[in-house]
This record gives sequence, C-alpha cells and structure tokens, in this order.
Amino acid sequence: MDGLLIVDKPQGMTSADVVRVVKRRLHCKTGHLGTLDPFASGVLPLCLGEGTKVAQFLNTADKAYTGTIRLGRGTDTGDLTGTVTEMAPLPEVSAGQLEQVAAQFLGERLQTPPMYSAIKRGGMPLYKLARQGIEVERAPRRVRIDRLELCLQAAGAIGFSVACSKGTYIRVLAQEVAGMLQSVGHLEVLRRTRFGSFSIEEATTLEAWEHGAGTILGVRESLRDLREIQLDALAAARVHRGDTLLLTALPPGQPNEIAKLLGPGGDVVAVVAMAPRSWRFARVFGEPRPATL
Repeated sequence: MDGLLIVDKPQGMTSADVVRVVKRRLHCKTGHLGTLDPFASGVLPLCLGEGTKVAQFLNTADKAYTGTIRLGRGTDTGDLTGTVTEMAPLPEVSAGQLEQVAAQFLGERLQTPPMYSAIKRGGMPLYKLARQGIEVERAPRRVRIDRLELCLQAAGAIGFSVACSKGTYIRVLAQEVAGMLQSVGHLEVLRRTRFGSFSIEEATTLEAWEHGAGTILGVRESLRDLREIQLDALAAARVHRGDTLLLTALPPGQPNEIAKLLGPGGDVVAVVAMAPRSWRFARVFGEPRPATL
C-alpha cells in the first residue's frame, strides 16, 4: 500500500489513534500530516508505505477550517478542553461589525504561538511546561490569512470559516477575534475542511473505510499540485542511479519550484527542486516493484 489516504478524523480521537487503526489493518508504514487536536475533526491525510517519502512536500500546504468561537469565557488552552481562566460580558455583535473585524485579519500578520503547543523549548514541548504552570516567551511567527468569514450563530457563539497558511493557530485566532469584539473567548468547535488540495469531500470516515470505502491515492496523485516532467526509460534508469548530470537536460524551472519526474509507465521516479538556478534531487524513489500473484 503506497500513497495517501484522506481520512475524516472524528472528534475524540488523537491523530496518532487514527494512524494506529489504519496501520493495524494494512500492516505498512503509516504516518499522518498536520496534527488535529482530539476535539477537532476533519481532513487528516495519512501517508502509507512509499507515500511516507512525500510528506516533506505536503507539510507546507495551506489549510481551511470551519468552527465556532465561544465568547465570554477564556481558557488556559484557548479551546473548550481547558480550564476557564477569565470571564467577560457577552458583547452586542452585528453582522456589519463581524465583517469589519474579519477584514482586519486578512493578509500576512504576526501571531504568537500558544503555550499549549508542540513547539519545543530546550527539547521539551511547550504544552508540558504549561501543564506545570510555567510560561515562557514565544517569538511571534509570520502567518497569512487568505479568507475569514464570521457570522453570529447564537448569543455568545460566533461561527467562522477561514483559509490560512501553515502554522496558523486557530485557537489563537479565536482569542484574537474575541478580543477585537471587546470580550474574551475560546475555540469551541473546529473542523478542517481542506489540507492543500485535499478537501473534506474526498475524505472518508474510519467507519466507512473499514467497510471498504475510500480510495488510496497513489504517489503521483498525492503530489498532484506539482508540475510533471516526463522521462523516457533510459532517463528514468539514470535517475534511479542518482545521475545528477541528467538534471541539466530538464526543462528550466521557476525559483524554488518543486516538480516530479515520471517514468514511461507514469510512476514517480523522483522529486526535484530548483536551488537556486539548477535542479537538484529532493527525493529519488526506488524502481517500481514487480506485481506478485
């Protein structure tokens, strides 16, 4: 089993739990992209077999989410799993006000990661320090919000839909939105609807997958956002041997571009990257394994 399985992670399971379920059934190397908190649901790509070799080219993908921000109560984790640490009155909110607030978040901005995160300080994840009551300084990180829509769902509940760059903490965004509304708040519901080009529409639930639903995307389809460069059999054989001289004969690329090289049968033989004016091998794949009966 080589490629990518797009799972609709259910609430209540960790991303590692999902990996264990799939690995136990398929008996192949399995890993996940883009951790989702246990309370969150949605798109969780799983890399299987040779598909684990493409994870590095997918981890920088943009994401999209929907969810709910609960106003009036702030928690230490920034989400519903934490302990309430502050309270504030519920603000009067209009649709026009929400539109104005959303517009202020668009584009690139600096965001300070939360203490309850997997970022490490001295080899220890920050969330472990947070559980000990220790807070340390965190350097702000540059993130990008491409789209943010806010709507009033009920008293004290703000629905949202957001498209953003890798590294954006939605829990922090929820707190920032609440602050702009002159209140405090936390993330109550979170659902990832897109990871790169993989959408919730092509994800399968674990229950449906265990009953035969869902399709494992091959390595080529897993890298569908990358430009394809076709090679003949001789060139593909040279790539398998790691012959860097062949790279000088490839079509020119754009700065920082990543592309995939295809063999005559359509299999991915390598991924190459421009660095900075010439191609280099980013990953060379083994020759296709012969089919067995």
